[in-house]
Amino acid sequence: MGEYQAKDNGIAMEIAPLLFDLGTSKPTSRQIAELVKAGGGADALTEAVRRADAARYQEIRCRSALNACKGMPFDWTLNPYRGCTHGCHYCYARRYHSQFELGADDEFASVIFVKTNVVQVLRRELQRPSWSNELVALGTATDCYQPIEGFYKLTRGVLEAFCDFSTPTGVVTKGPMVVRDKDVLADLSAKTDVTVCISVPCVDEEVWRALEPGTAPPLQRLRAVKELVDCGIRAGVLMSPIVPGISSKPALIERTVKAIAAHGARFIGSNVMHLEQGTRDHFMRWLGEEYPHLVDGYQRLYASKYPPKGYRDEVKNVIGLLKARYGLGDRFIQQSPDPSRQSAADPPLQR
Repeated sequence: MGEYQAKDNGIAMEIAPLLFDLGTSKPTSRQIAELVKAGGGADALTEAVRRADAARYQEIRCRSALNACKGMPFDWTLNPYRGCTHGCHYCYARRYHSQFELGADDEFASVIFVKTNVVQVLRRELQRPSWSNELVALGTATDCYQPIEGFYKLTRGVLEAFCDFSTPTGVVTKGPMVVRDKDVLADLSAKTDVTVCISVPCVDEEVWRALEPGTAPPLQRLRAVKELVDCGIRAGVLMSPIVPGISSKPALIERTVKAIAAHGARFIGSNVMHLEQGTRDHFMRWLGEEYPHLVDGYQRLYASKYPPKGYRDEVKNVIGLLKARYGLGDRFIQQSPDPSRQSAADPPLQR
């Protein structure tokens, strides 16, 4: 099929032919961004498949699977998907959708990119003589066990590759679907270090429904933690982020820590929410609609992307006391891939 020319303000823009090719090739993320920009938005993604959840899924090909990062407890990340139907309002990964010329609001949760070749690319990378078998954190940008994983099974394929190469692995997810892969995780745990971090910021159902509209209920996630631990897998909870004025009340924090301990979590980690550009814009709009009485306080508290150190230390002290009370002291904690501390969670568009 010949090249397609789209005109924007009188300027001809060349779009790679494979964007419209009916063969097996999929577009790269950069080509998708060019298509969206030239076509005026997400409606240009005519090959994206709309599924029963009303989200659209665009298959893409990646040039690399492993992404280097700095300043984290791990050196490499891998994300089979970009965009997430969980739609958590605080998610820092919302800002990454702007790389596709898409919005950080509804499009983050309704236009999902699927790296269909990620397992094949990963296996090639793990075979390279230069690969030194370092820790890889899986799912730090967007959830690797969001519902569409049940169809594509890319995360399972990635874990099977890690198992074949004995690759140290950290998994971050809100998806109880992770228990589907407990067989692979158990085999991998027998070969190398594995940590599964299930995110449960708060067990209160009102808070959950408000902040995390597309996720499984908190107690369902905690049951997944218990099932993994019972299989001998090192699994724990990231009680992140703590959202000021919404999930930060000491009584809510205590309920959550108590429930985490009751489900046998091997560790617990937490951080107060931070707001980077993109995510900040979305969150503040949402806050104004749902919790307008908190807006003025947030504008003061979040003069920068982080709340003041004094506030963060106060929350940290409360959680520390509760962890000790319920038997989740620091002796249980090792470095885990906490996505709320991630600064470079996914690759630039040329990947």
